[in-house]
Order: sequence, then C-alpha cells, then structure tokens
Amino acid sequence: MEPVHQQSFSGFSRLKLFLALSRTPHGLLDMCTPVFAALLWLGGFPTLQVAIIGLITTFAGYTAVYALNDVVDYRVDQEKAATGALAAAGGDIDGLIVRHPMAQGLLSFGEGLAWALFWSAAALVGAFVLNPVCAAIFLGGCAFEAVYCWLWRVSPFRTLVSGAVKTSGSMAAVFAVDPSPSPGFVAALFFALFFWEAGGQNIPNDLTDLDEDRRLRARTIPVHYGVERAVCLAVAALALALVLIVVVFQLSRLAHASLLAMPAVAAGVWLLAWPGMRLAEKKDRAAAMALFNRASYYPPVLLGVVLLGLVTGL
Repeated sequence: MEPVHQQSFSGFSRLKLFLALSRTPHGLLDMCTPVFAALLWLGGFPTLQVAIIGLITTFAGYTAVYALNDVVDYRVDQEKAATGALAAAGGDIDGLIVRHPMAQGLLSFGEGLAWALFWSAAALVGAFVLNPVCAAIFLGGCAFEAVYCWLWRVSPFRTLVSGAVKTSGSMAAVFAVDPSPSPGFVAALFFALFFWEAGGQNIPNDLTDLDEDRRLRARTIPVHYGVERAVCLAVAALALALVLIVVVFQLSRLAHASLLAMPAVAAGVWLLAWPGMRLAEKKDRAAAMALFNRASYYPPVLLGVVLLGLVTGL
C-alpha cells in the first residue's frame, strides 16, 4: 500500500503524524474532563506543584492511550485502509490531521509503538508522584483500552469498556487532589461521564462507521442491534448524563453549585440533547457525526463553567 500525502509530512511537520496518532485535537478536548473533575471536587485550585504535574500527566496519559488504540488495532486499521475507508472518511474531529497514520503507511509500527511507550512511561511516573492510586488507574485504563480493541469483532458490550476508559482520567484526577474523595461524588462523576461517552461518543462514532463495520464483520452496537435500537440507547444515555451532571455538581465542594449546574445543563441541552434529537429523527451518518462532534465539546464547556464559578466567586 502506497503512503498517502507523504510529501505533506516531511521534516518537522512529521510531528503532526504523531499528534494524529494520538488524535491530539480531540484529546485536548477530552483532557478538560480530568481538570474539570479535580476543580469541581476541590471547589478551588490545587497547589501549583500539583497543577503542573497534573497537567503534564494528563497530556501524557491521553496521548499514550489514544496512541495505544492504534498500536493494538494496527492490523484492523490496515484492513480498513485497504478498503479505502480511511481515505474516504472525513468530517469528524478525530480526522482533523489524518486518520490512523500507521495503517496508512505514514508512520511505521515501531515509531508508533515508541511514541505510545514514551508517553505511557511519562504518564505512569507523573501519576505515581501524584498518588499511587492514580498510577493504578492509569494502568487499568491502558489494559481496558487493549480489551476494548480486542472486542471489536467479539462483543457489542465493548462500549461498556470504552466508558470505563474514558472515565479513568477523571477518576485519577480526583484522587490526585484528594486521596479520600466522597464515594458518592466519585460514583456520580463516573456514571455521568460514562453515559456521555456512550451516548455522545461511542455509539455515534460506530454509527458513522456502520457500513465499514458491517463489511469487516465488527460487533458494534449498531451492527448487532440495528440502527433504531442504537439510536435509542444513545439518546437514553445522553438523558442520563444530563441528569447525573446535576448530581455531580450538587455533591461537589464548589460554592453555589446549584446555580452553576444550570449553565452546565443548558450547555448539555445544546451540545447533547439537541443533536441527539436530530439523530433520533434522521438516523443517518451525518446526524451521528454531528452528535459526535458537538458532544466532544461538552468537557471544555463544563471546565469553563467551573472556572467561571471559581474566578467570579459565584
């Protein structure tokens, strides 16, 4: 298979390929989630040392896990590339640079593996410095990511594993700022983010890849249960996420949490509920991709709401 756009990524610009491997444009949005979780639970800002180590560790962890996905899925992604599916796909935030650069021959497997291992080591060290529990959560997230990839042709319940992976960063962030957080807060946060991931990320993403997944005999929720049920599950998950985000705010230490929960819910209606209803109406690839893209911006909006409360003292 001939590499695509090889001349576009020469010299220093090859760094873009490594960022594409880690889906950094999307990853930066996801990285807002652990920052949101830590600030919300603390109800204030951590020490400068914890903040610096935490931000570096967060970047390293998300960069590593996203890259790990492509390392584990290398053969599957090559199958997709051989059908032309990767080149034809577009419009989602994951493909802003290029989709799966290893599978398309733009990076070697060794380069991708080295990139993933480097950032994994950095994340593990940072997590251990913050709290050994954080290191254990990171290792668990990496293991679950590998299981998630392996289940692609095995079970539609891989979505449950994906939810656990996406919540792991926020769980670790809470333990990084407080070794003994409230179990109720941690549980509410876990399920709020779990349902956001399932309804706004995982299922819509699988709906956009439906035809390709059918050809390659994948066992995703849309393939296994059909589009109608998949859409219903996505909409139900988003509704639960909106309810639970209110609970998360109420259980936090943030001053005037009830007041700040209102813009968080309003943003959820705009970024989750509205595109979710459009998906329920249209049930097509464009609506699924629109939901995926819009839902991806929910974490930075949540972070913005918390920062607004902390800065203004609301």
